[in-house]
Amino acid sequence: MSWLLAFAGFAFLVIAHEFGHFAAAKSVGMRVERFSLFFPPLLFKKKFGETEYAVGAIPLGGYVKITGMNPDEDLPDEVRTRAYYSQPVWKRIYVIAAGPAVNLVLALILLVIYFGMIGPRETTKEIEVPQPGYPAATALQEGDKIVSVDGKTKQADFAPAISSHKCAGAPTDKCKAATPAKVTFERDGRTMTAEITPVYDPMLERTRLGFTYTGPRTALPFGEAVTTSLDRFWFISKQTIALPARIVDSQKRKEISGIVGSYEVTRQTILDDVADSIGLLAIISLSLAIVNLFPFLPLDGGHILWAVVEKVRRKPVSYATMERAGVVGFMLVLALFAIGLTNDIDRLRGDGFNVR
Repeated sequence: MSWLLAFAGFAFLVIAHEFGHFAAAKSVGMRVERFSLFFPPLLFKKKFGETEYAVGAIPLGGYVKITGMNPDEDLPDEVRTRAYYSQPVWKRIYVIAAGPAVNLVLALILLVIYFGMIGPRETTKEIEVPQPGYPAATALQEGDKIVSVDGKTKQADFAPAISSHKCAGAPTDKCKAATPAKVTFERDGRTMTAEITPVYDPMLERTRLGFTYTGPRTALPFGEAVTTSLDRFWFISKQTIALPARIVDSQKRKEISGIVGSYEVTRQTILDDVADSIGLLAIISLSLAIVNLFPFLPLDGGHILWAVVEKVRRKPVSYATMERAGVVGFMLVLALFAIGLTNDIDRLRGDGFNVR
């Protein structure tokens, strides 16, 4: 059931993205030949009016096929007037940008719902099961109550105290801090102390021990929910924008995750806490939007880039030129997919995705 729900969540984001393109194209009079969830071979197709609606067998995304995406395509006169490349630049940019725009808006709405209606956990000092593969698992147990970290007794000071322990060199995924954190905790009425060395988490950009607290959820006031959502929105955006640079960094390359990872993390989150999956879908939706805006064909950002170039040059760019340039984008997408898939398989074989 968790796999089915994860699949449904991913399909929802894909449909939302493609519907943005579809609705925008229809609104400016472009001819849409096909709206497809997932890629061919097709498992199902049904035509309504001039548009064919389909479901493909390869769940790696979806697409909207608009007539005349190839400017050299030979089209009948009655169709050519509604073709993509027969439209002014602003209409083309509007249609292409509509897909990522829907995901951006959806991500922000989901974040506001998560923080304003569901709410993060109101944390106590009692911890849940420490995350496998992280140092907390070597000393702490479920139900332990943290008393202090490096002498700090306020819970709000625990994370800063832990993150003050830095890696000796440039931070890399799971690098160990140069010094351990002194953690005092209660277990079964006894007070105990352990020295635990934090490790660096590139997603949080700080060192941590790898545990979470128990506690009920408390929704934030609307204003605070919005500002918190915008803060997370910006943080996730920065992480995603830096994605291509990680390809050339041997350490950061290990941080890249792919479609298998997205499915598995969503599935584990649903099993652990369905409410948290709302926040996770927001992250995936935002990442999907930003990756699609990278300025390389066949991504949406590549189409927008060449439309802008055409506007600046005041004449169309040849399809052959765009095809040659598109090789760069295709190789980037292929590299991200291959690296992400390899990392996902390694995580499944190793410590997993450490959702908790």
